[in-house]
Amino acid sequence: MQILQQLKDSTQKKHKREGSLATVTYETVHYLQDTDCKKQNPASIKKFLDGLKNFKLTKTEKLMMVNTPPRTELEIQLIAQESEERLSEEDVRKIIELANECLPANES
Repeated sequence: MQILQQLKDSTQKKHKREGSLATVTYETVHYLQDTDCKKQNPASIKKFLDGLKNFKLTKTEKLMMVNTPPRTELEIQLIAQESEERLSEEDVRKIIELANECLPANES
């Protein structure tokens, strides 16, 4: 009887976790539909990341730029630590152009 109760308890916990995961997944998808991610596809992301290879950026910074493509110099400063020391003004301009070309902004 004790084993049966433990199995029931573990099954209930599993369903509760799956319910929470479903909620988080739904909310994430719903949120992302209103962001620039909506127009992204594997080819455009690869093209963007290939273009970023020319710049001194960390993997984390590149990921942040894919998730939130920079449209201004300020956004690059917020994403890239010590960007003034690591990136020239020309580099910043090229990154913005690359983001606009490969990962277009939502028009909404």
